[in-house]
Amino acid sequence: MRAPACPSYHPFVIVQTWKQHAKAFEKSGQSVIIIVQTKAMESNRRKFLKQSLTTAAGLGALSGNLYGGDLFSRRRPVTYHEKGRPVKIGKSLIRFAAIGLNHGHIYSQVETMIKSGGELVSFFAKEPELIAAFRKRYPDVKLARSEAEILEDKSIHLVVSASIPVERAPLGIRVMEHGKDFMADKPGIITLKQLEEVRRAQKATGRIYSILYGERMQSRASIKAGELIRQGAIGQVVQTMGTGPHRMNPKARPAWFFDKEAYGGIICDIGSHQCEQFLHFTNSTSAQVVCSQVGNINHKEYPGIEDFGDAMVRGNGGSGYFRIDWFTPEGLGTWGDGRLTILGTDGYMELRKNIDINGREGGNHLFVVDQKQTRYIDCTEVELPYGPAFVQDILNRTETAMTQEHCFLATELALRAQQQASVIG
Repeated sequence: MRAPACPSYHPFVIVQTWKQHAKAFEKSGQSVIIIVQTKAMESNRRKFLKQSLTTAAGLGALSGNLYGGDLFSRRRPVTYHEKGRPVKIGKSLIRFAAIGLNHGHIYSQVETMIKSGGELVSFFAKEPELIAAFRKRYPDVKLARSEAEILEDKSIHLVVSASIPVERAPLGIRVMEHGKDFMADKPGIITLKQLEEVRRAQKATGRIYSILYGERMQSRASIKAGELIRQGAIGQVVQTMGTGPHRMNPKARPAWFFDKEAYGGIICDIGSHQCEQFLHFTNSTSAQVVCSQVGNINHKEYPGIEDFGDAMVRGNGGSGYFRIDWFTPEGLGTWGDGRLTILGTDGYMELRKNIDINGREGGNHLFVVDQKQTRYIDCTEVELPYGPAFVQDILNRTETAMTQEHCFLATELALRAQQQASVIG
């Protein structure tokens, strides 16, 4: 979708310090895009202004329906995104709430929306300890008396949830039936029956049911890899090969973590990331499971857990293999050495998302090999587009962050791989 050009009547105000924001904003009766100028930007002002104009064009695509008129009418605040870390100025673009705090991913979901122009106005949970932790992080956000209080609040546009996985789909249906969009932590759906029900409700309501597949959408290396693939950097994608190891840390896990009826199985859960990125990078719109297997290899004291799984899949855009597990050793400096190799007809890429063991510091490492050279790309400053695009979708009823069919297909592929899996161990 091509963003419209930035309206010519938009004044741009470059300010040196935060103290000048209010004064600069008050000087104009029109909407103002405030550009925060840092020392790094001073050294390359032309490049900075070019990037700012591009960002402003993207903002031009946002609808003004929340305000009952044009988003760019007088004194309307907008948001400028600097290196994927938006600076919110003035009113928010959407209002949202959180229901269900059972997984720590809720904080990532909330931060994604706040940084993208969302205002967190309320939350609801049943567990006192989870309420207390959330209140400590967001002390000014209202605790709703019930789920219904949030669902019946017509000013709320979106509900985010990291509730117990089995509860996410039913909640999402209730949210959509109340005219709101929904963003679930993965797995957003844990059975094929739930998927059928969610699809039916989504079609009937026309609302968005989004699942935050964070291992791609919140991975800067993955975003950069996608850009390069679209530019033809490695030719046509042939296969993806992903690994998604995780650290179990069983003493810190809640009871539902060890109940397969509650989390759906290892491929349904952490394997859904792998299915989504396979579909994305191969540009597949249909796919099937070739073979899959799961097992409890080394945690017999927890009979409900699966600590290993892998699958081979095939789509109309390429093939894929992935392995997920709960075997990350304590000696690793992060929760998992997540990697992805993307094979193309003219080269290949390797993504080291979280760590480059015994190598470069930090995460978001991308290695690209083509017919001319081997190169390394540090992706730590790559923008993450999901949040801002999702806000645009909520405003404009579009599908720029992720199409609804892609969201459901990734889940369906994971569910079928889980259902068909041979049991080992």
